[in-house]
Amino acid sequence: MAHVIHQWQSIVSNYRHGALLMGNGASMAISGSFGYSSLLGHARENGLFDDDVQTLFRHFETDDFELILRLVWQAARVNKTLAIQDLRTRKAYLNVRDCLIQAVRAIHPLHEDVVKHLPQMHSFLKEFNTVFSLNYDLLVYWAMMYGFEMQRSHAFKDCFKDGSFAENWRIYRERIGETSNTLVFYPHGNLALCRDITEQEFKIKGKGNNLLDEILNSWVSGTRVPLFVSEGTLRQKIRSIHSSFYLSTVYREILKTPRIKLTILGWAMGDQDIHLLQRLQGTGIYRVAVSVFKKDQGYCNRAYELIQQYLGPVLVDFFDCESPGCWIHPTQPINSGPFSYT
Repeated sequence: MAHVIHQWQSIVSNYRHGALLMGNGASMAISGSFGYSSLLGHARENGLFDDDVQTLFRHFETDDFELILRLVWQAARVNKTLAIQDLRTRKAYLNVRDCLIQAVRAIHPLHEDVVKHLPQMHSFLKEFNTVFSLNYDLLVYWAMMYGFEMQRSHAFKDCFKDGSFAENWRIYRERIGETSNTLVFYPHGNLALCRDITEQEFKIKGKGNNLLDEILNSWVSGTRVPLFVSEGTLRQKIRSIHSSFYLSTVYREILKTPRIKLTILGWAMGDQDIHLLQRLQGTGIYRVAVSVFKKDQGYCNRAYELIQQYLGPVLVDFFDCESPGCWIHPTQPINSGPFSYT
């Protein structure tokens, strides 16, 4: 079956003020370095782990970088508090931490390399009333900050107050000075999110390139570890989500909030992330727009089947992820309607 692939501008009016779910393809559109299969893959391919760390990944049967870092960090902190001499655990912690920092520095673009895209990113994101970013990177955060600096009438809110996530997150939907707003959430966490030894969760603040430096410096200090789930199987990811107040709130409450329209951008709908479609069941969605890269009809067929399976007989529109007005691509007048790829 050949699916019609629209230009974004020809269908955007049907999806304004709905929800947006963003996957790694959105990040890869900005920087090819995100094409790495994972931060863990980068560390392994470059031989950054020592034998003890490799043993930990095997023993706990996980590919969750953040989980292993948190385990050895907590063990090292406990040993230090009890004056237990255990240099091996400390060494494992430092190795995992330094590998993560090296991987992030190698993969993540600098703010100065992204700044040219921020106006268009901001313009695209504000079309939606809710944004779910599955990406650990800072690109959406930077687009939000661009909006703050411009002091425009549209407000982006991540529902954090004084660095802590607000339990009463729904009140952020209320307008305070702005004429419209977008709530932003990270179902799999983000580089800007962290937790301390007591499992308290925080958002790290900073501006531009300074934000990435602030994040990495907080890891180096040994007082905090990152809060994101970028690796692992479906079971491992759900387990990690349930270990976090913020992630579990997004998973249990916010994803289940009633909505009628959904746009999917750059998400492969891999088996390890299918729990997201499951959580969206029963929320009232009746139409879904799905981005397509390079005329991939095979992806269209798979995405259509999964959406029908989990969301029911909803209307599905496919659109070209590189068409004008979509994400980082400037808006241009459209002279022709939708077109079909075979």
